[in-house]
This record gives sequence, structure tokens and C-alpha cells, in this order.
Amino acid sequence: MKEFGEKLKKIRKDKGLSLRRLSYLCSIDYSDIGKMERGKTNITLLTLFELAGALEIDPSELIKDLSFTMVAPK
Repeated sequence: MKEFGEKLKKIRKDKGLSLRRLSYLCSIDYSDIGKMERGKTNITLLTLFELAGALEIDPSELIKDLSFTMVAPK
């Protein structure tokens, strides 16, 4: 999730948004966005779409070129 967080932070900063402003735009607590940017929490599909909507980008932009590790169910 660290790669995702780094991409989220870069896009947010490129758009000139503070954590609090992005939080306001997507109705996600700014501390939770901070955790996402630091790779300390996983996100849901809904959160991905909420962030993308607030950033005015396609959701795929947030996950494009990220490496994922699939874990097989036990």
C-alpha cells in the first residue's frame, strides 16, 4: 500500500490540495488520508472512487503502474 500512498500524495500535492482540503472534498477524515499516504492502512473500492472523485481523476490513475501481490485464500 505504500506505493499507492506515495502516488496519492503526489497527485494531491500536484493539484495543490492540503490533506484537510482533500478530506473535505471526499468526506474522509484527514488523519485516515494521512495513513493511506504513509501506507499504514488498506483502502476499499469505495474509498478509491471517493478519492478519485475529489481529485477529479479517473480511479485507474491512482492504481496504474502499481505492483500487487496476490495472496491465495487458505
